Amino acid sequence: MDVLLIGSGGREHAIAWKLKQSPMVTNLYCAPGNAGISSAAECVDIKADDIDSLLKFAIDNKIDLTVVGPEVPLEKGITDLFNKYRLKIFGPQKDAAMLEHSKVFAKDFMKRHNISTAAYNIFNISEKDKLLSFLNETKFPVVLKADGLAAGKGVIICNSFSESELAVKEFFEDKIFGSASNNIVVEDFLEGVEASIFAICDGTDFIILPSSQDHKKINDGDTGKNTGGMGAYSPANKAVTPEVLNKVTTRIIEPVLKNMKAEGKEFKGCLYCGLMIDKNGDPFVIEFNTRFGDPETQAVIPKIKSDLCEMFLASANGNLKNYNLETDDNFYCTVVLASKGYPDKYDTGMEIKGLENIANNELVFHAGTKSINGKIFSSGGRVLNATGSSGVSLLDAINSAYHIAEKLNFQNKYYRNDIGKKGL
Repeated sequence: MDVLLIGSGGREHAIAWKLKQSPMVTNLYCAPGNAGISSAAECVDIKADDIDSLLKFAIDNKIDLTVVGPEVPLEKGITDLFNKYRLKIFGPQKDAAMLEHSKVFAKDFMKRHNISTAAYNIFNISEKDKLLSFLNETKFPVVLKADGLAAGKGVIICNSFSESELAVKEFFEDKIFGSASNNIVVEDFLEGVEASIFAICDGTDFIILPSSQDHKKINDGDTGKNTGGMGAYSPANKAVTPEVLNKVTTRIIEPVLKNMKAEGKEFKGCLYCGLMIDKNGDPFVIEFNTRFGDPETQAVIPKIKSDLCEMFLASANGNLKNYNLETDDNFYCTVVLASKGYPDKYDTGMEIKGLENIANNELVFHAGTKSINGKIFSSGGRVLNATGSSGVSLLDAINSAYHIAEKLNFQNKYYRNDIGKKGL
């Protein structure tokens, strides 16, 4: 099969690395890719959101399967477009992807179908005064979320009215997330342990991949601003016990698939459930994504022993019940190496050194990198993912990840020092 992967981050490098191992894959292309992905796939200079050019490439090159990494092409309807031309594609159609690209839709959907989530209120940009009055009388902390896509950063936790007032100004007036914050969801603050579950779906059936836990905040101890994610580990056995996983399956994933289908929005692809698990072991949905999470993918994909291409094809073809998921018994931890200043202003174009010191059994997934004249340079806020593994313990996997991280260097390199510790 000739396969086209869409995206350019660490998530896509992990997927490309695994797809490359499939005996089903003859030629692997990635649009636009990055310096690391180029070692596994032929990179194509087409932006991930240029769905018309991606369609033309898929037709011209007789692509047998397209795999969508990021969320923006899904919101733009790439799956609907490819389906129209009878091209196989892994990822939900636009109306099903609304579970991610509209927080308002997702919250209302969960309310309609009794899926556990935080209590919430919705305010439009024209209702600023009403929103401030509501916040002035509410109990803190509260969570403010931009309705639309905001690269995983459109969430602000407010501990006081003055903090929420500033957040409203940033959303409505400063437009830090553009039109994504024309509607704001105000949620009750949930307490508990966070975890991430990926369910690969074919509209009716699904398989659940190993659990993981992301670290969203920029600084150690989960402090500072929200980011796209500073690291992850898998499996998150302490948070996602067999009992919790059973509740996630019966209370969240099954009703989502059944009711999306009943509403004419059949869900195929990866359903990412971002969860808060309370002290009673009850899971609440913080958010849905309709694609693989980043950086959780970099810790989950290496655990999969079975054929990833076969899994994506089974999802697209609607026959996942015939797919046998096999995973290993190892622990994995991935640490994001970022440019200092991320998620705000940061420099790019820093030469990356030390990649030649990475051993064959060590994994480095490139997130924001580019190659110029044989040298590798940073090209984004999150630059590399140092991914360690161990068949013995999570602690060993964490130590392995940091050992790899220390081998890699670029100017203004920044990373958290406590990734995975919550799992110990």
